[in-house]
Amino acid sequence: MHLRIGCQLDLRCEVPTPVLALVHPHTSLLDDLRSAEAVRLHPDRSIEVLSDQAGNRWCRLTAPSGITRFGYTTSITCSDSSDPVLPSVPECPIQALPIDTYRYLNPSTYCDTESLMAMAWDTFAGVPRGWPLVQAICDWVHDQIRFDYEAVRPQKTASDTLADSAGVCRDYAHLAITLCRCLNIPARYCTGYLGYTGIAVGEAPVDFSAWFEAFLGDRWYVFDARHNIPRCGRVLIARGRDAADVPFLRSFGEHRLVSLEVITELIDDSVDEVVSESGPAATLDASSMAVTAMDSACLVV
Repeated sequence: MHLRIGCQLDLRCEVPTPVLALVHPHTSLLDDLRSAEAVRLHPDRSIEVLSDQAGNRWCRLTAPSGITRFGYTTSITCSDSSDPVLPSVPECPIQALPIDTYRYLNPSTYCDTESLMAMAWDTFAGVPRGWPLVQAICDWVHDQIRFDYEAVRPQKTASDTLADSAGVCRDYAHLAITLCRCLNIPARYCTGYLGYTGIAVGEAPVDFSAWFEAFLGDRWYVFDARHNIPRCGRVLIARGRDAADVPFLRSFGEHRLVSLEVITELIDDSVDEVVSESGPAATLDASSMAVTAMDSACLVV
């Protein structure tokens, strides 16, 4: 399938402020781009696109005082197949894990493993290891947590999400990741474009989506505790330990996010048109949405 993806956001800074925007598809998807990537900035200014060691592509700029409008668009080819479901995939024994996966067993900013360790073992001790265990974690998180925009908090940890029994997709991912790590399964956070591709368009605005990957057998596999059904049309932006590593907007100084629109549109090549899946735009009240540094990651739903 072919998708048009992108975003537009307005942010206000009181003084010139360095900013990192994380909206470009991951380096592993560069060969899948089918049109040039376009970045639009008003006021116009220079930008850099830089890749880190994980293959995440950061757009670096300095926002002037006042309102900056940032837009990004491209189109991409992705598989029309849904996420694989492979119940026979075994776990990788802890003593055989690739050395670079061990970091994804550690606690991180939003994944507080110590708080949930005992509960994780009590709840899942009898579940067969490997794929069935990770899927059982997704089932449990999906059942325990209610999707609720009002439950968003910038510093919300996995244990906070469980206590609230509510959250958005980044919170589902953090809780599932934390439980996997408690049970010695490496798990890492993913953010990207997903929208309503392959499912009925709903009333909620499309935003940046979050899911996770678990290391089983000899590779990483996609899981999604928020939707908990195989999905197609995922476009990976970035991977990290949790959302603190890969916020879509990071400023080094105070900023206010005034508005945000995320675009995920299916391109119908047979009739040369774009079928919109973006839903209504997510607009934020600038008077109530003061965020600094990595706090914009809380807007991932």
